[in-house]
Amino acid sequence: MDNIQFGMSPDDPDVAQTPTDVNSMFKPPSVAADLPRVQPLFPPMTPMVASVPQSVSALSNQQNTVGSIPAFVPPTPSSEINMPVPQLQNIVSTVNLGCKLDLKKIALHARNAEYNPKRFAAVIMRIRDPRTTALIFSSGKMVCTGAKSEDLSRLGARKYARIIQKLGFDAKFMDFKVQNMVGSCDVRFAIQLEGLCLTHSQFSTYEPELFPGLIYRMVKPRVVLLIFVSGKVVITGAKEKKDIDEAFTNIYPILKGFRKQ
Repeated sequence: MDNIQFGMSPDDPDVAQTPTDVNSMFKPPSVAADLPRVQPLFPPMTPMVASVPQSVSALSNQQNTVGSIPAFVPPTPSSEINMPVPQLQNIVSTVNLGCKLDLKKIALHARNAEYNPKRFAAVIMRIRDPRTTALIFSSGKMVCTGAKSEDLSRLGARKYARIIQKLGFDAKFMDFKVQNMVGSCDVRFAIQLEGLCLTHSQFSTYEPELFPGLIYRMVKPRVVLLIFVSGKVVITGAKEKKDIDEAFTNIYPILKGFRKQ
């Protein structure tokens, strides 16, 4: 039987789009093909893969850079940021040589030694390295001054004892002790000494007619500070370097409060 098109011609565009298969006529349309493509909200998940073990330093660097909490560093007070550091200028030490000494013999045979009993009852001897001066008494006591550190003071005292030994005396090196340390510093601003003396009268003495500096006697540590209007500070009477540092740390905020405008 011939196919009857019921008034439709093969050239009709609607006829060309009509499906000829019965199954295709009842096949549901593809929804995914008709809907617009939507971008995903999250990146695609990647599977966990065992990585190569890293070194301890690499892991620590990674922890410091990713998700780590920085260590808390306490802020430094502004008054201590630019605070100068006192420097040692002189150390006075004593030594016991343990024997009686003939000062005239020492003055005659030793180099760089002078002895004038009418002026001072001790031999004054000097060496260059370390640059120090020794006061040698007939009782065997010796005072060494001029060193810039405790080690240099000890070294200089040993050299003086060796010189005495070479002159024929049974000198020993006993009871070395630092008696005084002198430090100095410059705060780099002018100071109102009158106001400082009035406010801290319990510790201060200021008589410009007799001495141009203010004498400040600190209780703890037990040292004496000479404070000048130019900002120079001399600290004396300390037995250890830490006493000088502690004394200057205590006095520096006070000096800033009396800074000349």
